[in-house]
Amino acid sequence: MKFFDQLYRIERQAREEKRVEGETQADCIRRMRQKHSLPVLKALKEWLDNMAPRVVPDTKLGDAISYTRNQWEYLTRYIEDGRMPIDNNLLERDIRVFATGRKSWLFCDTVSGANASAVVYSLMLTCRACGVEPFAWLRHIFTELPQRPDGADIDDLLPFNFAKSTPV
Repeated sequence: MKFFDQLYRIERQAREEKRVEGETQADCIRRMRQKHSLPVLKALKEWLDNMAPRVVPDTKLGDAISYTRNQWEYLTRYIEDGRMPIDNNLLERDIRVFATGRKSWLFCDTVSGANASAVVYSLMLTCRACGVEPFAWLRHIFTELPQRPDGADIDDLLPFNFAKSTPV
């Protein structure tokens, strides 16, 4: 657990780190990860490799060590890009609603209705992920869409583009 405590502490420090002139937040986080997280990850990998032959494979600890070693490339990819989060907790929280909503969606009258519900839900989650207030975005698209001709490009109306075009 000390490895993970250290990695999350480094993440907190990286978000608060003073940036070098001309450096983006993502570049600053990447720099901090390369400098501080990489050695912790190397020590964790060494510990895993050392423990693997000494642990009974079909136990919870054995499974955890095996999984971590097998997924190492993917678990450590975040250190290469300061925009990537250290974990996917936010995404997992968002998909949990789908898992718990499955029974409710059994009562959608049609497949088309279920598809429409899924699209709307996905757009609302995209708003949240982009820091866009969903009601403001809906008000905007319901004002803009009727003014567009059929078949017009509407990419600029997507939540992540709305976030870029809306003054803060």
